[in-house]
Amino acid sequence: MFTEAIAAFAPRLPLAVAYSGGADSSALLRACVARWPGQVHAVHVHHGLQAAADDFETHCRDTCAALGVPLAVAHVQARHARGQSPEDAARRARYTAIAEVAARDWGEGGPRDVALAQHADDQVETIVLALSRGAGLPGLAAMPAQWEHGGLRFHRPLLQVPGAALRAWLAEQGAAWIEDPSNADTAYLRNGIRAELLPVLERLFPAFRSTFARSAAHAAEAQELLRGLAEQDLQATGMPPAIAALQALARARQANALRHWLAEVHGTAPSAAQLAELLDQIDACRTRGHRLHLKVGAGFVRRSGALLDWYNPALSS
Repeated sequence: MFTEAIAAFAPRLPLAVAYSGGADSSALLRACVARWPGQVHAVHVHHGLQAAADDFETHCRDTCAALGVPLAVAHVQARHARGQSPEDAARRARYTAIAEVAARDWGEGGPRDVALAQHADDQVETIVLALSRGAGLPGLAAMPAQWEHGGLRFHRPLLQVPGAALRAWLAEQGAAWIEDPSNADTAYLRNGIRAELLPVLERLFPAFRSTFARSAAHAAEAQELLRGLAEQDLQATGMPPAIAALQALARARQANALRHWLAEVHGTAPSAAQLAELLDQIDACRTRGHRLHLKVGAGFVRRSGALLDWYNPALSS
């Protein structure tokens, strides 16, 4: 299954592989080097979140030297903001750091495609976490197989491959990797899902990885349709949206358009309660003197004449 996934992977070359030193990224890096010798770079993100981080970097440098793979290292401080999960903060910092490495170290003619080693088990964990939080379609769509950020195209070619298949392949190669000690800490919800829930799913629903992946694909397809509808509605309401034009839309379409506006323009997301209150206030906003000022996401939505406005006081000061 792993070798088939690598055979089907068709990135632009040269290719960069995000390499942590763990089993998953070790398998991806070695398989890509074997398929495209001389065309693969590696990038290691040093988060500085635990004492072993320096040892991870040393292992990655030694392995890349042995493989003849150029390695770039990015140091980040992935502190999370209030209301943001540490995992999300680390992920965002990681992608930004990789984009900075591309500009700093790779230059013209360097990699513009980056491969990440998340696999089928990671995808299932993401879906379960989304369900536990009552997420909508964007959360249930889980991790995309491909997207762009910072001028780079990111790929996840292993989303159909179980994690055990990667470790089995590495064992066949006689290749070493490092174990992140934090992966065994079930105080982290994702680790608890991996250690306790996935074995139960394996026993009750042996095909759960593929069926969960299909559900995520259906959610992603539906979300793409909603995105197109939001863009269409926001062309009619304007950006920032006009209150009267929003009122002309059905409530569900208002909600969809507002989520899209807040996410795409302001990089924030409302809670379900915040969005419901905002929709109620928009509906009540029928007179010139009606005031609107609500906490939404990381900032506030307020009325500005005939329009809605969003601002974050921390960014304005």
